[in-house]
Amino acid sequence: MRAKPFLCARLLVLAGALAVPAGADAAPRAHKTKAAPAGVAVDYSVNLAGIPIGNAQLTGAFDGARYRMDVSAVLTGLVGAVTGGQGSARSSGSIAAAPLPNAFSIATRTSSSGIAVRMALANGNVTQAEVTPPLLDTGDRVPVTAAAKRGVIDPASALMMPARARADLTDPENCNRTLPVFDGATRFNVVLSYGETRQVEKPGYSGPVLVCNARYVAIAGHRPDRPGVKFMEENRDMSVWLAPVEGTRVLVPMRIAVRTTLGTNIIEATRWSRTGTATAATGEAQPAAIADASLSQR
Repeated sequence: MRAKPFLCARLLVLAGALAVPAGADAAPRAHKTKAAPAGVAVDYSVNLAGIPIGNAQLTGAFDGARYRMDVSAVLTGLVGAVTGGQGSARSSGSIAAAPLPNAFSIATRTSSSGIAVRMALANGNVTQAEVTPPLLDTGDRVPVTAAAKRGVIDPASALMMPARARADLTDPENCNRTLPVFDGATRFNVVLSYGETRQVEKPGYSGPVLVCNARYVAIAGHRPDRPGVKFMEENRDMSVWLAPVEGTRVLVPMRIAVRTTLGTNIIEATRWSRTGTATAATGEAQPAAIADASLSQR
């Protein structure tokens, strides 16, 4: 099986781009104290057609209106031995009336190639984007115009979803939205709609999750005649399960399922942990313990 450079990381970061960032509501604290940043750390298994092919991790930190997301993934077993596929992504920014990422980066590699993307944003608009090595000019890509890079979010930020207004975190309305994603090379929408609510039990989490149906809509940067693009645009077998992060007004994926030409790819949480430290005796909050999700050096 040949893995494309973005296979593992993009399955989580792009095919799983089914959420938007949001700041956390600070919990009340004793007088003269500052709320410690809230966060979450999630381990995932990655399976294709029922066969384990890798694992992934997500860590998110939420400090008032600031956030940071780290995502990493690696192919394992026979697939990993053959391809050496691995990748990591990071995004950070703030929240106003809408998600406002200010920096995004992703790096993926296989045994034979690698791709790196760096992107800067301001007020939802891309100010700079660099892809290394540059994409080949095949002549059949839909041009990415300046308008296509306005009012967007990056893929790593898109793995968080804010509750709408004062609605409960598992209110079905939290599924219903369209996410405008730009990954530095391609612009696409992920259209979400409510499917159902389920009860799940995982190590570290027990409770309800929202099951959101998803659709992929290509906008720019893609090659419209490619079979893979057509397959994804016609794909109606995609979903994400969203679970609330304790101490915040955000949800992140518990499970992502995407039908592919090789079978259904399922990225599912195996461990769910809240991060953040207790308030110190001095009354000053200590920073949340968030692990770096850098590429493993092997």
